[in-house]
Amino acid sequence: MQTAVQQARPAKKKLKFSQRFKNRLHDMKEYRASYVMISPFILLFSLFTILPVVLSIILSFTYYNVLEFPRWTGWSNYRRLFIDDEVFLLAVKNTFVYAVITGPLSYVLCLLFAWVVNELPGKLKAVMTFVFYAPSISNAFLIWTILFSGDMYGYANSFLLRLGIISDPVQWLSTQSYMMPIFIVVALWLSLGTAFLAMRAGFNTIDKQYFEAAAVDGIKNRWQELWYITLPMMAPHLMFSAVLQITGAFSAGAVGNALFGFPSTGYATHTIMNHLADYSGIRYERGYAAAIATLLFIVMVGTNKGVQRLIRKVGA
Repeated sequence: MQTAVQQARPAKKKLKFSQRFKNRLHDMKEYRASYVMISPFILLFSLFTILPVVLSIILSFTYYNVLEFPRWTGWSNYRRLFIDDEVFLLAVKNTFVYAVITGPLSYVLCLLFAWVVNELPGKLKAVMTFVFYAPSISNAFLIWTILFSGDMYGYANSFLLRLGIISDPVQWLSTQSYMMPIFIVVALWLSLGTAFLAMRAGFNTIDKQYFEAAAVDGIKNRWQELWYITLPMMAPHLMFSAVLQITGAFSAGAVGNALFGFPSTGYATHTIMNHLADYSGIRYERGYAAAIATLLFIVMVGTNKGVQRLIRKVGA
């Protein structure tokens, strides 16, 4: 089923790199005033984002302990990561388990709750937006540490003891079998942050005239409106939210540290970011930490590219 919105979109033609480069140069000449206005941002972005990434990649091939000048060691840091560092391999497994579960789930939850809140009337919409967004900016760790406290006064233990399900308090935050599920649940609860607000903004940008035109084309219910009209027109917001969620999933670490301490029992919630922080801020092996950061950067960029292609297909 094609709607009027989809039919009105011009077909995109793939241009060669040389042609795209010429077009970009032409645009820069034509809109040179605009490029001059954004040049401070480009300068700052290059200085504080691109340059550090390049320097980190270079440092990953060196031994650098902050006190001495970097010493070139070639691929030794990467060989050490995959051959000698068992904790890193465990961190990779934990990170991917966490990311595969929380990334898609939190993304779907952001979209679902943003859609539900958008259907609410007037002031209730603003109130519920704040209710869903508030956990991401609050000191939520205290709530969960009280809930899963290991003594009989923790809410989870107290409730289960009263029901007779357990006879002794459970050490929720130090027992390896419980730590990762709790980590994931807390992360999902905190995930309705900027991505949720971006999707809420996306719903507000859609003109109601498109839904009227779609009704003429045969759209019969809200689910069809969501799939054929709303999601394609929200492609930029969906892509921005996807980047945020993927980045957040692969850079997890602070939540685990607050709940389970550092290092966690048996490294049960030890992530790549925890491993990076360990070698960078505690052991001061900055060359080795740079190798960890480089691998994480490659994984995040690759995953983002794959998700962006998928979202472009939805918006096509």
